[in-house]
Amino acid sequence: MTFRMQTLGLAAAGGLLSTTALQAAEDLNALIWCDHADAALLEPFETAHDVRVNVKEYEGTAAGLTILEQSRPGDWDVMVIDSVDVARAAEAGFLAPLPGGAIDTSATFPEVALTDAMTVGGQLYGVTEKFGYNTIAFNKAAVDPADMASLASLWSGKYDGRIAIYDYYLPVLGLVGLAEGVDTADLDAAALETLRDPLMGLRAASRQVSDVVGSQTALATGEVDILIGGGEWLTAVLHSENPDLDWTIPEEGGLVWAQAMAMVEGTEKPELALEFIRYILSPEGQARLATSSCYWGMPANKAAGEVLTDDEKAVLRWNDQEAYLARAQLYPVPDADTDMAMQDLWTDMLQN
Repeated sequence: MTFRMQTLGLAAAGGLLSTTALQAAEDLNALIWCDHADAALLEPFETAHDVRVNVKEYEGTAAGLTILEQSRPGDWDVMVIDSVDVARAAEAGFLAPLPGGAIDTSATFPEVALTDAMTVGGQLYGVTEKFGYNTIAFNKAAVDPADMASLASLWSGKYDGRIAIYDYYLPVLGLVGLAEGVDTADLDAAALETLRDPLMGLRAASRQVSDVVGSQTALATGEVDILIGGGEWLTAVLHSENPDLDWTIPEEGGLVWAQAMAMVEGTEKPELALEFIRYILSPEGQARLATSSCYWGMPANKAAGEVLTDDEKAVLRWNDQEAYLARAQLYPVPDADTDMAMQDLWTDMLQN
């Protein structure tokens, strides 16, 4: 595809990556998603603080917590994590509390602040930094956009063999639930069994199940025309190359994803870690994060609108957020048993 895609593939392949080869006075080790590996985001912080940011990419909370389990205290200073998973990670002892008043979140979109969900024992453990939607992404040159107004079109037979499924069980099971009339807040073990048949039907109609890079590549190259679980995070970064790549929130709704920045328990550099979090949440840091070369998304800080260009805000649909947030639901937040049942169902789907 493009150089960007090739770079992402190499970065995701593993290892601890450094954003600069220059000798810096201090290191900060960050466990991240690929949007934080962009040098355009990290280099201003490195220069301002004479620090080298070493990053390791991962996908999915379970993978991130496994890395922490296998690491020594002090190996990691900060991490990116799904906002809805912050409390679980904090209760398991992986995250350090953020000092009261250390982070200003007054300009955060209230719908995605999720402060209560990231507070344990009266202490805040994470701050939302970026959000967007898991919904339907599609190529409007190959798909009738009117069909994308309903999730039901994915099971209609019209697009069999032209669909990809984003390989993350929480948002896709949430979307299948919405298609079946089940709100994400009601997606418990009992409701989950009602999703087995429609999930297997979706898999039968699909060409592939793909990770972030694979999903972008498949839609951009025409291997598939629709991605369930996609959204602006997938199409915005490719907009300049192919403006036919689009996304919508269907009548049944979509899911809001929100990612948070947190400080890792055991860090030996808490002040530097806090400075990094403050930078990421600053208007300038937010604008750079929102338009990362890996994937775009809405900045959590409304003040980023003062830094983003009009074209960037148009691609992000800045002025539509109030309506979008009103139609979307939060990710499912399953208990341990339901989460295991979800993963088992997902594994069954993958093996079908």
